[in-house]
Amino acid sequence: MTPEWGVLPDRYGDARLIGRGGMGEIFVAQDRALGRWVAIKVLAERFAQDESLRTRFTREALAAARLSTHPHVVTIFDVGEWRERPFIVMEYLSGGTLAERAREKQIARRQALAWLEQTSQALDAAHAEGIVHRDVKPANLLLDERENAHVADFGVARVLDETISGLTATGTVIGTAGYLSPEQAQGQQATAASDLYSLGVVAYELLTGGRPFERDSATAETAAHIREPVPPASERGMGLPRAVDAVFERALAKPPERRYPSAGAFVSALRSALTADEAAPTRVLPAAAADPRPSQRQAGPGRPRRRGPAAPLLVAAGLLLALLLGGAVAAGLLTGERESPTATRAPQRVTVTQAETRTAEGTTIVETETVVTTEPAPPPPPETEGGGGAGGDGGGAVSLEEAAALNDEAFVEHMQEDDYEGALPLLERAVPALRDTYSADFPYEAYAEYNLGKTLAELGRCDEALPHLDRSEQLQGEKAPITAAKEQCDA
Repeated sequence: MTPEWGVLPDRYGDARLIGRGGMGEIFVAQDRALGRWVAIKVLAERFAQDESLRTRFTREALAAARLSTHPHVVTIFDVGEWRERPFIVMEYLSGGTLAERAREKQIARRQALAWLEQTSQALDAAHAEGIVHRDVKPANLLLDERENAHVADFGVARVLDETISGLTATGTVIGTAGYLSPEQAQGQQATAASDLYSLGVVAYELLTGGRPFERDSATAETAAHIREPVPPASERGMGLPRAVDAVFERALAKPPERRYPSAGAFVSALRSALTADEAAPTRVLPAAAADPRPSQRQAGPGRPRRRGPAAPLLVAAGLLLALLLGGAVAAGLLTGERESPTATRAPQRVTVTQAETRTAEGTTIVETETVVTTEPAPPPPPETEGGGGAGGDGGGAVSLEEAAALNDEAFVEHMQEDDYEGALPLLERAVPALRDTYSADFPYEAYAEYNLGKTLAELGRCDEALPHLDRSEQLQGEKAPITAAKEQCDA
């Protein structure tokens, strides 16, 4: 039966209310003209009284309709207005939401990865069209009868955000506290990187059974997004490999620019970290003495000093073993971010003042004021004897041992800190010295080619990056980090 208040045209019969969102009511009804069941979102009456808001609602719905051809975006059939209340007619998906599934039982990793992959494809397609979702969460990820995920409510969060911001004098945030990016929580503009952060929270929840910063109140959880480090997912008791921790550290990085370049790149890195143990062969590196070039691996006066008590070959062996195994450590090194043990950062004091209003459907409006005070950083530690790092004198011929050390230094001390400008000159010296030296016992050429390709890609020099990525793939076969770097260039 059509609702008594007549919010739907006569074309849609047997309508029943199935939910309420931040913008209005949601009905399921039968489209009598086409003989199919549809879902219809109707703008709430209190918002519909504002003509400019009605216009924005319709504009955003039409923009979102451009994405309807994507297989993992909820299809929009019609956008209209009835009795001065705009409505959107969408496909009706009977499988429920990811939020409901997560409440019912723990999600299997393979299923979680499938849903995250489908969601990432939808988000990347939206971002390519300049559309930011702003409220990515399990409740907005709907399932069809074949268990495929579809993203709903593109554009609606933007209208709600603009509406509330226009009604208040202070910084205001619209969204669900558990999935807000730090910049959204502080009242800043949401971007594609904000959606990627929210997707990272969704992934964390699907794999661990809980959100990373879950608290008793929405205010405390929002504050945690702003100032607290990411808790290791591997310590949540779900048997996740430690490699996923580095992936989530990058996905949930506080500065948007430090996150993955796309949703697809994030899911690819997560899949690599989760599945490496299943696919990787178990191999043991031979002792260094077995290398066919012993004279080039001798310690000598020209050998560069490195920080820490370990000799360069021991550092190299550890990295080689991890990469050859293709396991958790390798995935973490290639995709994550770790704090350098010698890095010094200026300590900060963060003061967060917030007030919240929770709506009936679980959406939270949070007013946030954040003050960050930076204290003077402690003086840097004295330089170790010899100085100059693995690069030695910065020029001249480079031995294989020095080239391997240059690669290690570029990766561990620069790439891991997103300092690709610093990594570039080291790798440009290492790669030529390692050319045509690849073997199962000494695979550094493959790793240095990848590192140089990845560095050039991060610096926006993709035409130069691709030959190095192709060379690395030719030497060691197809690897998820190489594929992700190529996709980054394509994007």
